[in-house]
Amino acid sequence: MGWVGAQAGGADPRVGALRVAIERLRRDLNGYSAALADRGVAEHQLALLSAAASDPAPEAAALRNALLMIAGAVGSVSALAPAVVQLRQAVELFGPPHGVPPDVPAGVTHPPYGGRLPRQFDWPAGH
Repeated sequence: MGWVGAQAGGADPRVGALRVAIERLRRDLNGYSAALADRGVAEHQLALLSAAASDPAPEAAALRNALLMIAGAVGSVSALAPAVVQLRQAVELFGPPHGVPPDVPAGVTHPPYGGRLPRQFDWPAGH
């Protein structure tokens, strides 16, 4: 990542990207008129993210937790998916998720079991 914090103008561009992503998702959520059982949860988490984005150095773990709650709240609503992806990308600017080595490029998925697949069961001959 290589971010050190505020750039030469005083403002951290990661925080700016986070604010833009929060506002986009808030706007898209407000424009989504269909019933959404956990809309209140998503709106509450967006409010928490907005408050965190007012801090010059938001805590990455809190950002990831809010993102997880939002993703769970909006489920698989395809109309909101692009805004959720943008929010995820903005959150990832603050560091990789727990357990992901920092030298792995963003967007690379990691299989379970430490990158190794479990050995399949070997059936005896004739079965």
